[in-house]
Amino acid sequence: MRAAYYEAFQQPLSLQDLPEPAPADHGAVIRVGASGLCRSDWHGWMGHDPDITPPHVPGHEFAGVIAALGKDVRGWQVGERVTTPFVCACGTCAQCLSGNHQVCERQTQPGFTHFGSFAEYVAVDHAEINLVRLPEALDDVTAASLGCRFATSFRAVVDQARVRPGEWVAVHGCGGVGLSAVMIAQAVGAKVVGVDIADDKLALARSVGAAEVVNAAEVQDVVAAVVEITGGGAHVSIDALGSPQTCFNSVANLRRRGRQVQVGLMTGDHRNAAVPMNLVIARELELLGSHGMQAYRYPALLAMIGAGRLRPDLLVGKRISLEESLTALVEMDSFRETGVTVIDRF
Repeated sequence: MRAAYYEAFQQPLSLQDLPEPAPADHGAVIRVGASGLCRSDWHGWMGHDPDITPPHVPGHEFAGVIAALGKDVRGWQVGERVTTPFVCACGTCAQCLSGNHQVCERQTQPGFTHFGSFAEYVAVDHAEINLVRLPEALDDVTAASLGCRFATSFRAVVDQARVRPGEWVAVHGCGGVGLSAVMIAQAVGAKVVGVDIADDKLALARSVGAAEVVNAAEVQDVVAAVVEITGGGAHVSIDALGSPQTCFNSVANLRRRGRQVQVGLMTGDHRNAAVPMNLVIARELELLGSHGMQAYRYPALLAMIGAGRLRPDLLVGKRISLEESLTALVEMDSFRETGVTVIDRF
């Protein structure tokens, strides 16, 4: 199979002809129809993820068709169109038994724990727990864009932050995760402030539901700007980028008893970013993480898409070939692209 492949961290990728994966007894192999290009893949290529040991094939957001099933898999058939969460659960650990598959103690992640979806085929473990059937009306490109960013934002907004109609939600960073959060928060009735440093991304945030925007490069004090717009601070704030500054601002712009959700990865030197803990105490703020979404929660997301309340297709900014992904992944830290980039030609 053709695959994008790197032999060492921070080294150029190349197209390689690799053996097709075989399914584990409990697993499946998916013929990839589309694969999202995510900043998490860039972090992996940089060497920020301890699960990755080069040589490696990146990619963890995908949709396609079941090509093979392990002998122990029941309830699924070759040829069905599917996607998966980017965190694949084991189904038997304490967290899985409590319903929290997204923090499975023995999780696997295509593109991290094993070769990913920048390839014609990708293996998925524990297929019965992790496969998600796709409605015919949802194309592969849009379905692939759900895998990490949109699904993670859905859980962050709906399940973790418990956003209610009429609340103010501040979203820091209007890349794929942030734009998804803007759209979802607006769809559940919130008023959204989008924060970014790029006017084109802020314009896109407005187009998908932001009531107000703040250009962090043009204001002296982002926190003060959000507090003024929201009349005292956001009820919910989401750091969708993952930097010391966005994390600090996201907490500091909350009103009393507000909820902060950290979605953007904090890696490398940013792992121990400063948090205004004095405000957390004085204002009784909630600090929450959000790490993916369980496969069994996808029907709620897909129902909102089917009803037209969510339009993840509007967030797809660029479609590229597998060959083009070789440079697109390396350049992700430049933040030049708007929306979600998806590989749709292999």
